[in-house]
Amino acid sequence: MSGMTLSDLRAILAIADKGSFRGAAKALEIAVSSLSHQVANVEKRVGVRLFNRTTRSVSLSEAGEALVRHIRPALDQIDAALEAVDHLRATPMGVLRLNTSEGGAERVLPLVLDFLASYPDMKVDLVTEGRLVDIVAEGFDAGLRLEDVIPKDMISVSLGQPESFVLVASPTYLADKQLPVSPGDLLVHECIRARLPSGSLIAWELERNGEALTVDVKGRLIAGSTDLSILAARQDAGIAFVSLRSVQEDIDSGRLIQLLPDWTPPYPGIALFYPNRRLPSAGLRAFIDHVHAWRKAHR
Repeated sequence: MSGMTLSDLRAILAIADKGSFRGAAKALEIAVSSLSHQVANVEKRVGVRLFNRTTRSVSLSEAGEALVRHIRPALDQIDAALEAVDHLRATPMGVLRLNTSEGGAERVLPLVLDFLASYPDMKVDLVTEGRLVDIVAEGFDAGLRLEDVIPKDMISVSLGQPESFVLVASPTYLADKQLPVSPGDLLVHECIRARLPSGSLIAWELERNGEALTVDVKGRLIAGSTDLSILAARQDAGIAFVSLRSVQEDIDSGRLIQLLPDWTPPYPGIALFYPNRRLPSAGLRAFIDHVHAWRKAHR
């Protein structure tokens, strides 16, 4: 088509999928100005406008819709062919882009470092952010998140390391108070609430023998993160609801006391997840196999 390249076709498809030049440029990892110039050159060569642009939005023109309708399956076939060739490579190489949370990154870093030691030709771009993203649309090979938030249309592989949220408070805070013996007793205590990266408050969800409930606790302090709520609990501000991993040393040392342990059972932890594609890249395939081996070794 008059000198149009594969890069041009991918650029058009990215803009169509993202609905903006900025979003497409981010996914393609190029400057917005470069992308705009590239599309302008394509439209000049084909002699027709592919996008309708306003100051607020970008949408496909009729010609653009027709082009995208035809090139999408063609590009899918090209990607499948390239993945098939990559899959046959004896030694995986290249960059593996993984998305996770900051807390998740701390948990999986030993796994990632062990993978890099095993595959010297591989690189890992471990991107952390609070929000759960569409890993396909954002250009990631895979994600690492808590099992219960992984989209149902993804393949997941558990790392086999259960997590647990626990209730803790300092001995000084509890010294002149009656210890809670049931979830309802929390309502008369100072409870330190914490926010998720999304801005919503973490729910105090408790469970025992199949009975699950959410306690609408009260408290004068709302912390911007669970780390801050832990610091507040250490300084006698009240009861915090935080991950066991983050306060295990405090509990072992007696700096914090765990409360209602029978109401905070473990739940499935972090899992690797990736799209249900026919042929993962050699690098992703190697990482999937490494996760299976890691889980077996650390069970």
